[in-house]
Amino acid sequence: MKWHIKLRGVAAFSLLANVAHAQSSITLYGVIDNGLLYQSTSALSFSPKAPNDGSIWQDKDAGLYASFWGMKGVEDIGGGYKVNFKLQGAYNSTNGKFQLSDTTGVTAIFNQVASLGISGPFGSFDVGRQYSPMIYAMVDTDTRAGVYFGSILTAWLSMNIAAGWSGANSNLPIGALFDSNALVYQSPKFYGASLALEYAPGGVAGQAQGGTRESAVIKYSNYGLNVSAVYYNGHDTNPTSTSVPTGLNNNRFYYLGAMYRYRGMSVSASYSVGKNPSNSEHVNIEMISGGLGYQFAPWLSVTSGYYYLRDRNNTANHSSAYSVGANYYISKQTTAYLQLGYVDNRGTMGQWIAYGAPVAPGVSTTEAMIGIRKSF
Repeated sequence: MKWHIKLRGVAAFSLLANVAHAQSSITLYGVIDNGLLYQSTSALSFSPKAPNDGSIWQDKDAGLYASFWGMKGVEDIGGGYKVNFKLQGAYNSTNGKFQLSDTTGVTAIFNQVASLGISGPFGSFDVGRQYSPMIYAMVDTDTRAGVYFGSILTAWLSMNIAAGWSGANSNLPIGALFDSNALVYQSPKFYGASLALEYAPGGVAGQAQGGTRESAVIKYSNYGLNVSAVYYNGHDTNPTSTSVPTGLNNNRFYYLGAMYRYRGMSVSASYSVGKNPSNSEHVNIEMISGGLGYQFAPWLSVTSGYYYLRDRNNTANHSSAYSVGANYYISKQTTAYLQLGYVDNRGTMGQWIAYGAPVAPGVSTTEAMIGIRKSF
């Protein structure tokens, strides 16, 4: 009798232990980022022939990063393994509209991330729409941390503008900020080194390579040093929304960058090339960057960056952008910022400073933005 009681006790204890162990949680979160932007030149489009419409003051979303909202969840299934999901969509804080999707004119609620994955001792594996691993590699090697005003992100997006991107969707001709249908593996760190691999099947009937993308990222992070190397290749990733997938290999991006931090000081540099492998005489653009930053106090940091773009097919098309920004951390959830920038565009180059705010191509532009970012 006592033996049966003991068995029942062990079984009950094991059941409770398993229930307690397989815990799950769901988090709702978001950010709103808004400020006042001044530009000495402006344009109505990203066309290399767009006229200068003059100076402009405007209320603008995303001085540091996009405004977004979402939900994420994680379930501990034991043995060091977890199942997770993430749904995240960007919106424009000036009018409440959703931001870009992959297709022009299409509304997407979760236009940034809609992924499901598992993580454990092996690393992590996620499927669905998600940030391309190349973006994290670029942000980690830029003193400006890929902000939406004068950074490695805006310079890289300007490469896409020079390659013919209209800004109407996130189907970019050089690299990718987001990839749909993506399968991404992220390895654990080994002595500071890690590897990310991505493959996104296009799902095109009768065309194995139609719409596919693949990338590899090698990163090293230790002793204050971050180093990243990127290879990205895509098929049918041109910026037009009416193109029929053919499997054409037309999107390639190489990137090598490094950033070093010592106490409050940070310094970064990078070199990259974006091209169309099927027609390199049409798209072949290089980017060089450098940056300096300093953390004056826990509540104040200043960063600066320089970003140079050059059309390797026509050297008359080139531009140099300079930016500096100060962040004042009011609290853990609220940051006030001041950003200043200047870009000297030559030829048909139209490198922008502020994300989503076209400048007149071929002329110099001065910009300033003050704003606040609040997370919740």
